Amino acid sequence: MTIAITPVAADPVDHLLEIGLKDLWYPICPSHFIKENPVSLRRLGRKIALWRDGEGVLHALEDRCPHRGAPLSQGVVLGDRLSCPYHGVEVRHDGVVTRVPGSPGCKLEGSQATRHFHVQERAGAVFLYNGKESVDVPPPLVLPEQLTDDAEYSSFLCYTEWKGDYRYVLDNVMDPMHGTYLHKQSHSMAEGDSTAKFGIRQTDTGFVFEKEGQRNVNFDWTEWADTGIHWMRLEIPYPKTGGPGGNFIIIGAFSPIVKGMTATFFWRVRKLPPGWERDTWRFLYKNRLEARHWHVLEQDRVMLEEMEPDANQHENLYQHDLGIVRLRRHMRNLAQAQLAEAGAATATA
Repeated sequence: MTIAITPVAADPVDHLLEIGLKDLWYPICPSHFIKENPVSLRRLGRKIALWRDGEGVLHALEDRCPHRGAPLSQGVVLGDRLSCPYHGVEVRHDGVVTRVPGSPGCKLEGSQATRHFHVQERAGAVFLYNGKESVDVPPPLVLPEQLTDDAEYSSFLCYTEWKGDYRYVLDNVMDPMHGTYLHKQSHSMAEGDSTAKFGIRQTDTGFVFEKEGQRNVNFDWTEWADTGIHWMRLEIPYPKTGGPGGNFIIIGAFSPIVKGMTATFFWRVRKLPPGWERDTWRFLYKNRLEARHWHVLEQDRVMLEEMEPDANQHENLYQHDLGIVRLRRHMRNLAQAQLAEAGAATATA
């Protein structure tokens, strides 16, 4: 007797979260990834071709020629166009096919047949607007002031790619207590109580998850914010040997690459105006502190990559995990709202 096995349907909410919510900006790579030749990146459930025109302006198209699906990223840059290597079809940065050399005047010419994406370069990274559909003008890219106020802050971008779902990286950052244990040998996280009670405080753009009764001692709080891009912020008190600039600020943002891979962005920031103190901090960071920071990140990477993909299905959470629960619930609510909106639009089409 043959037994028919009915496959379990994928949870659409989980699938949307896995590839990234729509109508948000995401960092997708450091700026220096894009040089003279086109680059192909898999991000946010898509394959994207990025290139610079003669003026250095960055452009992004879906990495698929509208003729036969060949990778545009393997083609030739013609200013604000890419020429497909397969049959020479030329696609402009806005997705419009401007020339089909093998069949001039065919219906493909003049059509907007390729998905295009809005991209911006800020703080050493490339940001892409992940709209549910193409838009002429995207919403503004609003980053925290630590990444935009060059007169007050100086920063370095640490970029790495980790195996695992980006949501585990979100959980890790939304867990200040792990610093007390996993990073206890760090020069910046060796102080403070090994027990704590946490609370949640609302902000205009999100919330802060923080230890009660302890501030500026260890990794004591995390902020999550939605300003049209999801980002996280925390501060770690620094000893005087860490140079000028007060607390060490970390801004984090994360993007799914493919299933089980995450593009991880951490900006290391100090509040220092231009001058000798900023120069001192930047010199000290590159020559002494950066290696220590990568060591801390390596501890996180190993821990997250060694977790099973379904680890969050076998948890026993307690009070320290309130921030994680809050963030997971909020992300699911956002995904459910986007799916409901898409369903309503399909029903009325």
